[in-house]
Amino acid sequence: MTSKRIAVLTSGGDAPGMNACIRAIVVACEGAGHTIIGFEHGYNGLLEQNWRKLDSKKVHNIIQRGGTILRSARCKTFKQDASGQLAANNLDELAIDALIVIGGDGSFRGAVHLGKFWGGQVIGLPGTIDNDIYGCDATIGYYTAIDTAVSSIDKVRDTADAFERIFLVEVMGRHAGFLGASAALAGAANYVILPELFTDPESVLNEIQQQVAIHRQRYGHESYIIVLTENLWPSGINALAEALETRTDGEVRPVILGHVQRGGSPVSQDRILATTLGVQAVRSIEQGKNGIMVATAQGDVVEVALEETWQHKKTLGNTLTHCMLTMLNERHHWP
Repeated sequence: MTSKRIAVLTSGGDAPGMNACIRAIVVACEGAGHTIIGFEHGYNGLLEQNWRKLDSKKVHNIIQRGGTILRSARCKTFKQDASGQLAANNLDELAIDALIVIGGDGSFRGAVHLGKFWGGQVIGLPGTIDNDIYGCDATIGYYTAIDTAVSSIDKVRDTADAFERIFLVEVMGRHAGFLGASAALAGAANYVILPELFTDPESVLNEIQQQVAIHRQRYGHESYIIVLTENLWPSGINALAEALETRTDGEVRPVILGHVQRGGSPVSQDRILATTLGVQAVRSIEQGKNGIMVATAQGDVVEVALEETWQHKKTLGNTLTHCMLTMLNERHHWP
C-alpha cells in the first residue's frame, strides 16, 4: 500500500467527540504509514497555511476532552472561487493527497467547493450537536449534547418543584428538533416545541394553556417543564415566558442552555462513533474514495455523497415522533 499525506481540519461549531475523532485518524494513519497534518481554525488555517504535523504523542490523552485541539471557526470567504483556488494551491504545495473535514453541512459545502479546484480526495465526517445531517443516524457530539441538556433539565426540575413554577428550557438545534425531542423525552418534559411541529404562536399558547390546566387538575399546582429549540419563538423565549404567565396565572422562568451544550467530556457513544468514523475515513482514503461523507446508519458504516447531505432534509422519523405523541404534548394537533 502506498503511503499518503493526509490532512484533517475541524470546521464550524465544535462538538464533543471531535478530539476523539482526530485521535482515531492520527492513530490509523500512523499505523498504516501515512503522514498526517492538522490545519488549525478550520478553513482559515487552510487558506493561511496554519498547520502542524500530528502524531500519536500529540493526541495522547485527548479522547475524553471536549472541543478540538485544532480549534474551529467559520470562514465566510471560503465560498469565493479565489479562496477555493488558494486552498487547492496550498494543499498541492504541501503535497497533500487527501483532506478529512469534520463538521456540519456548512463544512461539507466548503469541502465540495474545494473539490472544484483541487484534484485530491475529500472526505467528510459529520460533527455537530444538531444531528441534522442527512444520511446518518447520529452525528459526533449529539449524544453528549443530549446528556448535557437532560442534566440541566433535571436540575431545573428541582427548583421548579420547590417553587411550583413553569420553566422554559431552550436547547440548540437551529432548524432541527432532534436535540430538543431527545432531551424532552429523556428529561420527562411536559411539552416540547420543535421546528418540525411548530404551527403558529397563538395555537401553541392555547395548547399549553389547556395542558397546564389539565396538569394542575391531575397533579396539583406542581412544576411544568417545556423544552423548545432556539430561535423558534418569533419574539424570543422571554416574550413566550411573559405570555404564558398571563395565560396560566403562574410564575414562568426561561432558561437558555446556549453553548454549554457544545462543551464537556464526550460520552461513550460519541467516543465510539468518533473513533469508528475516524478509522473508516482513513480506510476510505486508502480505497480511493472521494467526495463522500463517512457515517453510520442502522448500525453499519455508510458512504453518502457530500452534496446529498444538504440536498435532502433529515426527518425526525416515525418512531421518535410516535414516542413524543405518546409521552408529550398529550393533546397536540400534529400536522
